Amino acid sequence: MTIDVVTFGCRLNAYESEVIRRQAAAAGLADAVVINTCAVTAEAVRQARQAIRRIRRERPRAHIIVTGCAAQTEPDGFAAMDEVDRVLGNAEKMRADAWAETGRSLGRAPFGLDRAEKILVNDIMAVTETAPHLIEGFDGRARAFVQVQNGCDHRCTFCIIPYGRGNSRSVPMGEVVTQVRRLAANGYCEVVLTGVDITGYGADLPGAPKLGTLVKQILKHVPEIARLRLSSIDSIEADRDVLAALAEEKRLMPHLHLSLQAGDDLILKRMKRRHLRADAIAFCDAVRRLRPDVVFGGDVIAGFPTESEEMFSRSLDLVDECGLTHLHVFPFSPRPGTPAARMPQVARAVVKERARRLREKGAAALVRHLDREVGARRQVLTESCEIGRTEHFTPVRLSRPVEPGVILDLTMASHDGRQLLAA
Repeated sequence: MTIDVVTFGCRLNAYESEVIRRQAAAAGLADAVVINTCAVTAEAVRQARQAIRRIRRERPRAHIIVTGCAAQTEPDGFAAMDEVDRVLGNAEKMRADAWAETGRSLGRAPFGLDRAEKILVNDIMAVTETAPHLIEGFDGRARAFVQVQNGCDHRCTFCIIPYGRGNSRSVPMGEVVTQVRRLAANGYCEVVLTGVDITGYGADLPGAPKLGTLVKQILKHVPEIARLRLSSIDSIEADRDVLAALAEEKRLMPHLHLSLQAGDDLILKRMKRRHLRADAIAFCDAVRRLRPDVVFGGDVIAGFPTESEEMFSRSLDLVDECGLTHLHVFPFSPRPGTPAARMPQVARAVVKERARRLREKGAAALVRHLDREVGARRQVLTESCEIGRTEHFTPVRLSRPVEPGVILDLTMASHDGRQLLAA
């Protein structure tokens, strides 16, 4: 029995793909490929469609099941593809009964379901809780992901994800601690806390605990976990306990990836973000005072509607003013149904050119970081026999093959402009 899961997008999808693999196997699906899609950009959706067509050519007899954010927001479009046998929503993909029903339906229809029968996608806004799933491990990964939250209560004008994920809902702290302990017992040295809006953690739980409380509880009750890492955060929501943990606890990794999106205040307001440029700079300065070795990454959108060259220049300048090291650049992609898609658009050629300039700025910032790292001793988690990551999530090429999933104390000898080279 072969069940392959192809994952696009975020770390939350990577976590959910492990649940999917287990649920599909328990349902008795055989010779199936599950495409766990992303909807954050039009390019992500295009890549998913391209993968579906390629997989059908390579495996003409396999069942192809499409799920994830793009399946939730565009179910009819995927159901219309001849290559697709089933479309599952984001809530359904996490439910054993949905996989069991999928197995029965595909077994009864050797010549395929009709378009309406293909779709099992319900109203994601009606989902009010996130059920915990105990995961034993992650296929082919040296670090483990733990879902602490799903969905988002904010409505940024460019973002389709709340319509794919629903409103914010949190996993109870005790369940998170149990999952981290289980993964540590199974040999994982590093766990990444993940979700759609993890700094929104806890608002729906009794007592409304914050993310920082969760972090402190994990570090207190799972002393055997060597490294705890946060996925992307919204700095304006970061609570005092998160900052205190960064200052006091070396097991919380000194790397924060920030949801910045732009460096111009008017664009930030048109995005319906809740921070201004000065807030982002002040946050980075405050964290550096608490944890001087911290490294920041950031998401930045190039070519948001109405963005002028002067506005864009402020995003470029923000890379230096926040001291960003790892830059994730998104050329603006209008998503149907979002307010930004109805705003005056920047010419596509200009969007691409600005994205190129942002990437060049990010590449230069990375080189400066790599220069500073040469000669330093770092704790490197091996991801494969040849590649690892430092505490700061900086990639390192190892000097000799090593077993994945172990932490090595290494000296950084040099770099090649993209990664460190270990001695």
